[in-house]
Amino acid sequence: MENQNSSFRPSLSLLDATMIVAGSMIGSGVFIVSAEITRYVGSAGWLTLMWVLGGIVTIIAAVSYGELSGMFPKAGGQYVYLREAYNPLVAFLFGWTQFSVIQTGTIAAVAVAFAKFSAYLIPAFSEGNILVELVGLKISAAQIVAIISIVLLTWINTRGIKNGKVIQTVFTLTKLLSLFGLIIFGFLLGAKAEVWNANWANAWEAVSLTKDAGGQITTTVLSGMALFGAIAISMKGSLFSSDAWNNITFIAAEIKNPQRNIGRALFLGTLLVTIVYVSANLMYIAVLPLHEVAFAGNDRVAVDAAIQIFGTGGSMIIAVMIMVSTFGCNNGLILSGARVYYTMAQDGLFFKKAGELNTFGVPERGLWIQCLWASLLCLSGRYGDLLTMVIFGVLIFYVITIAGIFVLRVKRPELPRPYKAFGYPVLPSLYIIVAAALALLLLVFERSYALSGLVIIIIGFPLYYIAMKAQKSS
Repeated sequence: MENQNSSFRPSLSLLDATMIVAGSMIGSGVFIVSAEITRYVGSAGWLTLMWVLGGIVTIIAAVSYGELSGMFPKAGGQYVYLREAYNPLVAFLFGWTQFSVIQTGTIAAVAVAFAKFSAYLIPAFSEGNILVELVGLKISAAQIVAIISIVLLTWINTRGIKNGKVIQTVFTLTKLLSLFGLIIFGFLLGAKAEVWNANWANAWEAVSLTKDAGGQITTTVLSGMALFGAIAISMKGSLFSSDAWNNITFIAAEIKNPQRNIGRALFLGTLLVTIVYVSANLMYIAVLPLHEVAFAGNDRVAVDAAIQIFGTGGSMIIAVMIMVSTFGCNNGLILSGARVYYTMAQDGLFFKKAGELNTFGVPERGLWIQCLWASLLCLSGRYGDLLTMVIFGVLIFYVITIAGIFVLRVKRPELPRPYKAFGYPVLPSLYIIVAAALALLLLVFERSYALSGLVIIIIGFPLYYIAMKAQKSS
């Protein structure tokens, strides 16, 4: 186990690692999710608070992972932490969920977002352009473009980590500069004092906003459990717009001085993205009346804001920004995901060939297996539903992993800890409480999705024992 991790070539600097954290986090969520959050909580103060809290919770989780990454700077990251803190079964359940839905479903969803916004420039790429219809299955041009982008990025990453890191750094820097540019121009050119003042007039009155067929908006004041439910669903949006920061742990064996640089990259990357997200939402509130944020066309808040800032060409600007953002995001997801399957294969819990490195020092078979499944999810059209289903499970795995810090302090006190969890034990405990409470609220208010996610995890139990039996027989 120790020797094969050394087969990877440590070539990623702190900058590269930070760009992977930030680049994997920023997809299309910041351009869209604010509309749904505003409909649920209905005020400028609550909208801003949801993004601030989402950022704080993400940063706490990220700096807590820094201790684990310093202890186990190995390929597979979170999978390894769960294996060492608990047992191979818990680690396998995480790896199974990553492969079946979380990583591959996210890759599929991000790729389709890339294709959909490409249709702004090339209308033939739209979802409405159905190319093939077989036995009720409709395959659109957007799905084909999405698959082509996944295949292209997979092939690039099979040629070595150097190619992947160049794409990641260039695309992440480009989208960060573009987002900061949009925010600055929004405040300079699009902000209106009357809009800002009106939006903040009742900033802390939590209300739900609904619109009927006639366009009439109904406002309902929230309190009690209804308010907690609205917060849970809103936090789901902000948290998972900030998700995938943990991907950097999957490629720990390819980072220079991983004991320290992973923790630093996690903090810097999550902090940077939180600043961008909160600033972007303050810009939306300065440019658009709150009801226009809530009911933006197809939830594309950034498009409506850009049209106010730049005129009719604003939609094209946002389309290009989202294309750059999603392409760079998927590169980080594709690059890192296969390292989990590599370590699982080394443990005899995944396809054996996924545990081999090619001449470029990367798990090529694992990359192509991931590519195949993500492409099939693109064709299924169910990637969005799958992602919603596993939100409950993702929170559970984060809680279990951070609880592993406490477990390992007792179980393995002798291990060197070059980086210790900031604010231990208060901040890790706070994260566990908040994430667990959020998971329970989702179980109450989005029960069907939460239970479906739980079923996906449970399916992993028989698969684990089948894999163990096969391993013993071989």
